[in-house]
Amino acid sequence: MSDSSPKPLPRLKDRMEALCVEMIDRGILFSEAQEQFEKCFIAEVVRRNLGNLTISSNKLGIHRNTLTKRINHYKIKQ
Repeated sequence: MSDSSPKPLPRLKDRMEALCVEMIDRGILFSEAQEQFEKCFIAEVVRRNLGNLTISSNKLGIHRNTLTKRINHYKIKQ
């Protein structure tokens, strides 16, 4: 039997800091980083709620119409 137990994931704060360092090193603008984060976050919440925009908007804390506009803006598939 080996001692290769799964390695714990780094804490979220550490992962976010590493991602920020990488984006800055690659010359990604703050506005681009914000947009990419928002697109990814919205897409994941909508996916987890099986495309239900009412539930998704509640979980995101935004109005359903605002969510629809952002989905269209980012061309997120439902």
